Amino acid sequence: MAQTISVRGLRKQYGDVQAVDGVSFEVDQGEFFGILGPNGAGKTTTLEIIEGLREADGGEVTVLGQPPWPRNKKLLPRIGVQLQASSFFERLTAREQLQTFSSLYGVSGRRIDAMLETVGLTDKADTRVEQLSGGQAQRLSIACALVHDPELVFLDEPSAALDPQARRNLWDVLRDINTGGRTIVLTTHYMDEAEILCDRVAIMDRGTILKMGPPAKLVRELDAAVRISLPSGALTEDEARALPAAEAAADDGVSLTVTTHDASPVISALAERRALEGLQVHGATLEDVFLELTGREYRA
Repeated sequence: MAQTISVRGLRKQYGDVQAVDGVSFEVDQGEFFGILGPNGAGKTTTLEIIEGLREADGGEVTVLGQPPWPRNKKLLPRIGVQLQASSFFERLTAREQLQTFSSLYGVSGRRIDAMLETVGLTDKADTRVEQLSGGQAQRLSIACALVHDPELVFLDEPSAALDPQARRNLWDVLRDINTGGRTIVLTTHYMDEAEILCDRVAIMDRGTILKMGPPAKLVRELDAAVRISLPSGALTEDEARALPAAEAAADDGVSLTVTTHDASPVISALAERRALEGLQVHGATLEDVFLELTGREYRA
């Protein structure tokens, strides 16, 4: 498969801080690629270098077969960028906002209407941008990044500060965009977002990539325990610990939780005891992988 992005040994330093320290990865054509990491991991700096907004101190970057720096005007019509903090022109409606962006690329009016429909803002076309909700404004920001029909789209934390309903709506939009053949590079703090949307993810911290691969593969490699929960009182803790393959059991007065690396014997034993009512199985997630690699301490 053709490579849309190639990054080799990328470095960027600000004073004494090594923001990006030897990062290397590739993104294939049509791939939905995620860059994950805590605050200060180097995600946004990496993205801005690839987009051609910052000059790297070292390493090589090619985007669609061309270097993005010095600022490559040939790439601009082929990429779309939605920045972490988006600003709109004041007092313009959603349609007027898109018209302003599209005029920079010579895009027709039909394309503007199509983009409003794509991001679900047709009924808000004549609403001023300051009157849009947070989710609607984010969708408009993505429409502005897509109005010239780019091959490659960069999205820097597009669902930040959105409520759960708005986030889910945005995910549907992004899936449709990717299904249409565009390559998408996403940075996000939300592990569930990356797990649902991304074909592959790179987990960054302190300027380096700690691990990279499909979310499901990274979760499997973690080899984390499975938690099987039952309503409290279904079994005693001692009975739960005696179940085949059970490693630990705890009852907090609401749920009895059995921990194991092999759920099948535990569930079979519970079935024999007719104790399956209310049973829930909780496996590892990408968030567990993230915390295992980056640590659990809070970072402001």
